Amino acid sequence: MQLETEIEQSKRLVRTDAYQMSIGEIVNMYKDGELIINPDFQRLFRWEQSQKSKLIESVLLGIPLPPIFVFETQNSKWELIDGLQRVSTLLEFMGLLKNDKKLQPPSVMESTKYLPSLRNSVWELSDQVVGVDVKDQQPLAMSQQLAIRRSRLGVEILKRPSDDNTKYDLFQRLNSAGTPANPQEIRNCVIIMINGDYFKFVRGLAETASFLEIAGVSEEQRERQRNLEYASRFLTHTFVNYDGKLDVEEFIDEGMKELAAVGEQKKAKKVFVGTFKLLHETYGSNSLRRRQPNGQHTGRIGLAAFEAIAVGIGRNYEAIMKLKSPKEYVEGRINQFWKSTQIDKFFTPGLRGTIRIDRTIPFGTKWFKP
Repeated sequence: MQLETEIEQSKRLVRTDAYQMSIGEIVNMYKDGELIINPDFQRLFRWEQSQKSKLIESVLLGIPLPPIFVFETQNSKWELIDGLQRVSTLLEFMGLLKNDKKLQPPSVMESTKYLPSLRNSVWELSDQVVGVDVKDQQPLAMSQQLAIRRSRLGVEILKRPSDDNTKYDLFQRLNSAGTPANPQEIRNCVIIMINGDYFKFVRGLAETASFLEIAGVSEEQRERQRNLEYASRFLTHTFVNYDGKLDVEEFIDEGMKELAAVGEQKKAKKVFVGTFKLLHETYGSNSLRRRQPNGQHTGRIGLAAFEAIAVGIGRNYEAIMKLKSPKEYVEGRINQFWKSTQIDKFFTPGLRGTIRIDRTIPFGTKWFKP
């Protein structure tokens, strides 16, 4: 009975509709400002040229494309939730895609399995095409352009008065299945949807030199948004209390939604920058590595140490900074931390994330409390 009640309550938050539209109609909506594509999404999700060419190949061969999902805004415009790369690829190929109100160079296609002659194909001749001279470009015939414009796409519409949170949840679910995007890339987009300025704020924190060194984030990991993931974890665990109901990734998702909606930056910056500056002054890049009895630091930087030590300090930052010597206090507590037998329960092989944060966060909060 309870499940049925929850289903009915949640259904009231969602109103949907569905259309079949031609690509030409969708393109016209974009040109008229009725279809909104967040430019920050385009920066976060970028298809390779081969992927773009395969999409154009599919359209020309009449292969059905998956539907796109849009959210109906208060002024009845459509905000693209899912289908960004498909729509952007079509617009870019036609020379109509804008980024920060600037037209992007038209794209040029590569050879594909079924259409090897697609190589160097363009919508129309243009000296704006990058990498291929006009004399080497192969413009589509009018019949081929019309075939693309007349091809149809399913459009699933999340209509008003659907709850705003439904939009964020839908974006996450659609982009979490069968996609190369990792959880943090998807989380970034949701933050942008809620509060673009807050995303820029978090990105700035995640690029702090002391933070990058202490978290042990390599250049390759930065490409995969690992620094933003760690920054999101720190902010969520420091400022949002875990109630034990969600798995860890969902908790970070919901925590960042909550923080982005509030948009508070002053205190968050003070605690974030201050915490990692303090850590950097104590053990530097070894701050989160296990300290052996001989004083040597060994092993990799893991989430358990990050949660217990970094978050533990973050949650007590203001109280610690009131001490006569914050650096000596933190140094001593970290030293004793690695000697404590109580931390063994944080590093049990196969430990579920929910159980881990149920242990590390409360322990670290208490351990670093002056």
